[in-house]
Amino acid sequence: MDPSTHPVPIATFTINPTVDLSLEVARLRPEGKSRARLRSIRGGGGGINVARGVRRLGGTALALHTAGREVGARLNRLLDDEGLAHLPVDIGEDTREALVIAERESASSYHVVPEGPTLSAAEERHCLDMITRTARHCDYFVLSGSATPGLSAEFSATVARTVADAGAALIADIAGSQLTTMLAERVFLVRLDRVEAAALIGRPISGYDDACAANALLLERGACEHAITTVGALGAVCSDRNGHRVIAAPHLPTPPRSDACAGDSLVAAITHQLAEGADVPLACELGVAAAAATVMLPGTDIFESATVDTLAARVRAVRATGSVTE
Repeated sequence: MDPSTHPVPIATFTINPTVDLSLEVARLRPEGKSRARLRSIRGGGGGINVARGVRRLGGTALALHTAGREVGARLNRLLDDEGLAHLPVDIGEDTREALVIAERESASSYHVVPEGPTLSAAEERHCLDMITRTARHCDYFVLSGSATPGLSAEFSATVARTVADAGAALIADIAGSQLTTMLAERVFLVRLDRVEAAALIGRPISGYDDACAANALLLERGACEHAITTVGALGAVCSDRNGHRVIAAPHLPTPPRSDACAGDSLVAAITHQLAEGADVPLACELGVAAAAATVMLPGTDIFESATVDTLAARVRAVRATGSVTE
């Protein structure tokens, strides 16, 4: 799909996608063979999962991603077969493959992910060129997923400037040094998980107050207009310069199975709602419901829209005391 001739409300970028092989076993055994049932083979990675979630909610998104050699060709075929609109950026090394194992006996999931390919300087520039071209023809651009090994320290910061110059709103769900560098820029929305939020404030994120502190720090730095920190099974805190909103996750009708795609589901629902005209706090409520619907599923499965609708009615949101000033 050419974004210049087929503009979309939402575009995503995944620099380090995967082909996820999902298996199910009764119990993982330390010796002998653990007989498995193949559950699915699908393309994955942050931005691809976000685009999939947007589509599942009835929206339209274009997934921009790298694709290298034989595994990259397989990734492209899988996304084509799924009917997901995507635009590959060719690279010289193989796209990574990941293994997801769901264990029935413990209701646990294990996600084993290699680090992925290394991009050349020319390939990084090609990615940035494609991001520039795509961001000119969308309203929201989502940067999501893990980085490739050796990625230039300024890559995500450059994406932030590029998307802003193109006139799109950037939603960032990234980690590590790429997040740290990008925070010197100003983006529309940043989503933090508990690990990144804890690194930011120097203490574990154990409750809503800690999440408020992490969001406040981002806003005080001028890094973003909106900050969302997730607090596991508790839900999330959504903040802007006017204050914090605590969004309590609904009670799950079944035990959680896997959190592998919970954050991607949250971002997908938020971005879809924003594209539909909702404000950020209201969009975040649906995001929390989508994350809750996803953790009920094993492996890298993501929510069904009907389940999201059911859980959304049970989400509770309250404004926290105090305000945030930039």
